[in-house]
Amino acid sequence: MKTVQRIAKNTVVPLLSDIVSKVPGFFYVMYTARYLGVERFGILSFALAFTGIFGVFGDLGLQQLTVREVARDKSLARKYLGNIAVMKIFLVVITFGLIALTINLLGYPEQTIKVVYFVALSVIFGAFTEMFYSIFRAFERMEYQSIGQILHSVLMLLGALFAISHGFDVVGFASIYFLVSAVVLVYAFAVCVWKFVLPKIEMDWEFWKPTIKAALPFFLAGVFSVIAFKINIVMLSMMKGDVIVGWYSAAYRLIVFLVFIPSAFSGSIYPILSKYYISSQESLKLAYQKSFKYMCVLSFPITIGTIFLADSIILIIYKSGYVHSIIALQVLACVVPFTFLTHILAGTLNSINRQDLTMKILLLCMISNVTMNLILIPRYSYVGAAIATVITDLIQCVLCFHFLSKFVYKIQIHKFIAKPAITSAIMGLFILSFVKMNLFLLVCISTLIYFGVLILLKTFSKEDLNLFKQIVNIKREEIKE
Repeated sequence: MKTVQRIAKNTVVPLLSDIVSKVPGFFYVMYTARYLGVERFGILSFALAFTGIFGVFGDLGLQQLTVREVARDKSLARKYLGNIAVMKIFLVVITFGLIALTINLLGYPEQTIKVVYFVALSVIFGAFTEMFYSIFRAFERMEYQSIGQILHSVLMLLGALFAISHGFDVVGFASIYFLVSAVVLVYAFAVCVWKFVLPKIEMDWEFWKPTIKAALPFFLAGVFSVIAFKINIVMLSMMKGDVIVGWYSAAYRLIVFLVFIPSAFSGSIYPILSKYYISSQESLKLAYQKSFKYMCVLSFPITIGTIFLADSIILIIYKSGYVHSIIALQVLACVVPFTFLTHILAGTLNSINRQDLTMKILLLCMISNVTMNLILIPRYSYVGAAIATVITDLIQCVLCFHFLSKFVYKIQIHKFIAKPAITSAIMGLFILSFVKMNLFLLVCISTLIYFGVLILLKTFSKEDLNLFKQIVNIKREEIKE
């Protein structure tokens, strides 16, 4: 199968399903933030960030290693799954213990501690769910992970509506995470047994040692990553309180919604890149080049549109109680291009066995972000945290690009960013001229203008059009089925 066909086949399903799953997820956040109010929403957001930092200990980098190795040799699936299942039992016990110990030592109120406990349990279940998802991705059957993500999103929304109708407090909302993650874990296990492999519990010490050693760079990269990009909420909570966390999180969660685009794309193309590193360097370069181009095309207009429409977005979604989130959203919008590109850049580094570089880059990012937060939060509060996030993502993006230019292919940046940048500027002028127009209508027309001008500028090559045709054909086949 040609490179463009493989890209189309393995990205269309996750991208479409992620769009579907984000719709109920979006309404979950909107209703939850409105119902709980800024302070209690801040407590829940803190719990998610706090447990997320420790959650990496429940994986130890085994997920990415499994995807890469099983993608190259499918016969290893049972071996990896059976041994990693046992490893995770030990890891999640340690993880929950660390969370419980730390949150109590920090002296948070009883209500916050209870919220953290419930969310921590969901993180533990999620660690096992991701183990099964790694098998789905390795076999390039992303649709099963997509269904799981949609199930999770729908159940979270239904749980929130139930909690609101029954007057639940923030602890009740936290319990939704625990219950939904348990249901999704059952689903992932059932699909793995039905479609792929029945896990056979193993404790092969000869397998454990080299596997843990190989996964260690992924693990350290994960530790540095979650600290670098989640520590700001924890630091805001400790320095400024729950209300400030609520304002910042309302904006931050909207940016996180957008990350599903590069996340789904990079997760889908990662097994392909891992194979091409072994079988075809030319295909690897082509896949990397195309991925870089598409992330530029998608991220630039999102940034411009979000900056100019931030006030309307915040007031429509969260209402006037979150008006202070507008400036945070405008600053955080600047992170979108760097985040989109970094997902592709870091994923490509990992696929060519350069996870050690990813780890070192994220270590630098972690140190930089913590330092900037210590300096900026006391002076600029949540806006300072937003600035620190943008600078951290910029550092990661630049360093990943530098090393990929050395080891894979040196992309001439101007060829990929010039046309999207010019077209985004034209779109931005239109938005400013008609800013009082209905938001939905304005976004639709702006999108049409953006892609229309891109086409006039001949941004897309014959290979790009071929890829689009492959996506359309795949969608038609799914509809027929």
